[in-house]
Amino acid sequence: MLTATRSETPATEQRAQSWRARARDEGMATAEYAVATLAACGFAGLLVVILRSDEVRALLFGIIQRALNLG
Repeated sequence: MLTATRSETPATEQRAQSWRARARDEGMATAEYAVATLAACGFAGLLVVILRSDEVRALLFGIIQRALNLG
């Protein structure tokens, strides 16, 4: 950690520490986006597999048919 020199005021040192803290956290945001993207892709893949099954397709078709026949 850098210490304040005579020419630096405490406020200047505080801003520098704040900047260093934000710089360290920038990589975390990227990693969090990567994990969320992988989770979303996995969930989408799971939905594709589920919706391709004949049972689920028939169930969804029946729900849509009943909804359209009510009107």
